[in-house]
Amino acid sequence: MNTFDQKRRQVLKYGMASAVMLGVPGLSRAQSVQPIKVGILQPVTGTFAQDGGLGRLGAELAIAHINAQGGIKALGGAPLEMVFADARSNPEVAVQEVEQLHNQGVVAIVGGFASPICLAATQAASRYDIPYLVDVGVSDQIVQRGLKNTFRFAPGFGICSQSAIDSLVNMNEYAGNPAKTVVLVHEDGLFGSGLAKLMQTELPKHGFEILDVIAHPTPARDMSNVALRIRSLRPDLIIPSSYYGETVLLMRTLQQQRVRAKGIYAVLNGAASNFRFVKEFPQAAENIMDCNHWSDPRNEQAQALRKQVEDSGTTWTYNIALNYSNVLLLADALERAGKADRIAVIEALQTSQFDGHIMPYGPTRFVDGQNMGGAPVVTQVQQGDIKVIYPSEFADAKPNYPL
Repeated sequence: MNTFDQKRRQVLKYGMASAVMLGVPGLSRAQSVQPIKVGILQPVTGTFAQDGGLGRLGAELAIAHINAQGGIKALGGAPLEMVFADARSNPEVAVQEVEQLHNQGVVAIVGGFASPICLAATQAASRYDIPYLVDVGVSDQIVQRGLKNTFRFAPGFGICSQSAIDSLVNMNEYAGNPAKTVVLVHEDGLFGSGLAKLMQTELPKHGFEILDVIAHPTPARDMSNVALRIRSLRPDLIIPSSYYGETVLLMRTLQQQRVRAKGIYAVLNGAASNFRFVKEFPQAAENIMDCNHWSDPRNEQAQALRKQVEDSGTTWTYNIALNYSNVLLLADALERAGKADRIAVIEALQTSQFDGHIMPYGPTRFVDGQNMGGAPVVTQVQQGDIKVIYPSEFADAKPNYPL
């Protein structure tokens, strides 16, 4: 058993102990009712193992919470039963696992994490009318294929990128427009290149001058030349579109070369909203901003869940919060459907107005499978913590901007 699995078990043990102390009347009754099987599909081996493991933890915590509260009351207090499947960071394996989940009789599937996995798994699930709740996968193609079984609770690439631009413009204007020049740094794959192209097109419309667009490979071994180029240009803003390792390397190199900017503003970044980066390289991480998924810091349930996770020694991440919320969303759909039937659950999700989640969203409203009530927030690393700084209705800190 690896360290993460040990911590995950500690979190779950703590959660079940809390449930027992609550003394929920419906808990014993639910144990005598036929359980409702829920498929949890996550990549817990391979490239995305860390993210998949955190996603699984979020789902498990939500299932434990729902069962402790008396299960699905519309179905006589039926408890949820997790049927777990490892996608192994491979879309083809994900399809095979969906087949197995179908054979085991799950009423719905939650998870996937990576866009390629979500694309393949949702397509496979559609053949059996299995409701599929996507946890993270940001590719908008996921919800643009007309699949009636597919629901993405979190915002996708289009919503996140537009929100990132709007949020940056608004924060800059509020601060008196200190930033006028920008350097874009991006990984040379589809994600980074696509985001950089969008920024290069849209930011000049709002008065920003793009001084340079710098591409780098993934993985990257050295960022010295990138940092030297940025130092020579002296931009007001640096906008990196990179994965975890490359962002960490860039930020550490900028720190070592004493490159200063008025702000570093990332979008859907692999490191900027990651406590691993914050804890391992606190000085390099300090003040970096990121438009990304995050839990609602003002939500009492989110606060309690984060404390439970961190008290066990596990790092709090948006993966946990999103999967927790997706399982709560599914439970609400089961309550409204009144039966553990796949088609009935799909119909309930299509008309959902669920607001009992822990994300900084409004009520759930699906349009063609996309939750239009969901949006990203802007976070910033401040004194070793990750704070929400925008929009103001969800913020628990003010921006340190300009630096």
